[in-house]
Amino acid sequence: MTFASMWADLAPIGRAPSGGYRRFALTREDHTLREWFAGEAAARGLDLVTDRAGNQWAWWGAGDEPGIVIGSHLDSVPDGGAFDGPLGVVSSFAAVDALRAAGFTPARPVAVTNFGDEEGARFGVACAGSRVLTGALPAERAKALTDADGIAMGELVDIGPDPEMLARVGAFVELHVEQGRGLADLDRAVAVGSGIWPHGRWRFDLPGEANHAGTTRLEDRRDPMLGYAQLVLAARAAAAKHDAVATCGKVRVEPNGVNAIPSLVTGWLDARGADEERVRAVVEDLRAIAQEHGGRVTEESWTGLTPFDGSLTGRLATLLDDAPVLATGAGHDAGILAAAGVPTAMLFVRNPTGVSHSPAEWAEEQDCLAGVTALAKVVEELAS
Repeated sequence: MTFASMWADLAPIGRAPSGGYRRFALTREDHTLREWFAGEAAARGLDLVTDRAGNQWAWWGAGDEPGIVIGSHLDSVPDGGAFDGPLGVVSSFAAVDALRAAGFTPARPVAVTNFGDEEGARFGVACAGSRVLTGALPAERAKALTDADGIAMGELVDIGPDPEMLARVGAFVELHVEQGRGLADLDRAVAVGSGIWPHGRWRFDLPGEANHAGTTRLEDRRDPMLGYAQLVLAARAAAAKHDAVATCGKVRVEPNGVNAIPSLVTGWLDARGADEERVRAVVEDLRAIAQEHGGRVTEESWTGLTPFDGSLTGRLATLLDDAPVLATGAGHDAGILAAAGVPTAMLFVRNPTGVSHSPAEWAEEQDCLAGVTALAKVVEELAS
C-alpha cells in the first residue's frame, strides 16, 4: 500500500457537504474507520489488539520489552479537515512499509496506534481514549458522558483503564499536521514538538425565563442570551488582556425557538495559554460575569503544561538534520501519554494554510512524504 492509496481509501469516509469531515466516536463512520485500520494491519501481518479503552494497536515484532509506538487518531471535529489525525496514522503505516522495504528488522516491538475519540466532538472530552487508557479520565465518568441526543457513552461501550497495554509503550512518537503557521514561516517541512500549552474546557449555564418574543416588554424580560453575548465579547477581551487564547465555539439554547425568549443558555469556552496562570485568569474574569447573571461555571476538562521528553526531543531534532523545535497550543494524545510518564515526542508536518479544524486544512504531498521519511528514521533510530 502506498501513502497515496491509503489516503484515497480514507477520503470518502465521513465526508460532509462542507467538504470537511464528520467522523465522531462510536458512530457508523467511526466503525468504518476502525475496520480500515484493522484491514491495514492485516494486510501487513501486524498483530491487531484493541485495549480496554477502545484504542487500536497494530504490533510489528514480538517480545516482552516495551516497544516504540507511532500513530495518532482517525476521528474529527465537526466539519474538520482531512489531515488532523489521519495524517499520523497513514504516515505510520507508510513508515513501517518503508522500513520493511529497506530490510529493517526492529530489535524492539513497534506499534501503529489509533486512539479513539481524540477530538471529543461527540461526548465533550478530548483525548477520551488515551485518558481512559491511562486512568486520567475515570471510566465511570467517561461512561456517564452524553452526546447531544442524551445518549451516554456507557450505553454504547464498556471501557476502562488498561495498565498492561500502557506498560507495553516504551516511547510514543505522534506525527501530526501542524495546526498553525510556524513551519510555513520557517520554510521547513518537518518540525519536532517540544510540548503542549495548558488548556481546558468550561461550561457556562445561564438561566433565564421563557416568554413570548412578541408580547413581553423589554423591561420584563430575563433573557440569558444577553449574558451569553456579554461572555463571548468578554472572552476575547480577557484573552487579549492575559496574553492567552479563548474561544466560544459551541452554544445550546432552550427551548431554541425563534419566537421564544430562552429559558437557559449553555455555552462552552475553550481557553489556552503558554502557562496556567494566564488561562486561569481568563476563566476567572468570565466567571465573575457569569455570576452577575446568576450563572454557573463548570470545568469539564483541564490539561496542564505538558512538556515532552527533553532528551528524546533533542535526539530527534538532531537526527532530523537540526529540525526546528516548536511548542503547540493544540491538545494531542501525545500529551496524555507524556503526563502518564511515557517518553513522548511529536513530529509536525507543514500546513501552508495555517488553518486547522476546517476543510481548508492542508498539507502538500511532498511534505507528507517528508514526514513519512522522518518518522521512518525515528523508528529506525529508536527500535534498533
